[in-house]
Amino acid sequence: MILDEIDKRILCELQQNGRLQNIELAKRVGLSPSPCLRRVRLLEDAGIISRYVAVVDQAKVGLQLSMFARVWLTAQDAETIDHFIAAMRRLPEIVECYIMLGESDALLRVVVADLDDYRRFQSTHLTRKNGIQNVKTDVPSQTVKQTFALPL
Repeated sequence: MILDEIDKRILCELQQNGRLQNIELAKRVGLSPSPCLRRVRLLEDAGIISRYVAVVDQAKVGLQLSMFARVWLTAQDAETIDHFIAAMRRLPEIVECYIMLGESDALLRVVVADLDDYRRFQSTHLTRKNGIQNVKTDVPSQTVKQTFALPL
């Protein structure tokens, strides 16, 4: 699907507020409601809009820390990587997981209540049983920017 300027405006508006009513969305992008709704449905059907979520303030639900863990695997064969990926997908504390091309094999963002929570999480889950040889954890001191909106 090739996106035109109206599609991009629709996506930008929905990235800012996924709960926008179709009438308001149509007004903001310069369409009447029926064509606007049709375009949104096409974007959903094409998988460009993959889902709608609520963005939760992690501190307000008792999850004070985001930790970034650089992971080195025990091997780089398909079986080890697949085992690692499956294990990471099962862990709700891992909110982002990337297989990396570079110094480390993977990068994780782990959300926990405090340092003790992270220590327990790391010693239980970031271990050889999940294909992990080594972990280096980085602690951010300040969140400067965090967005889920893509630059369209």
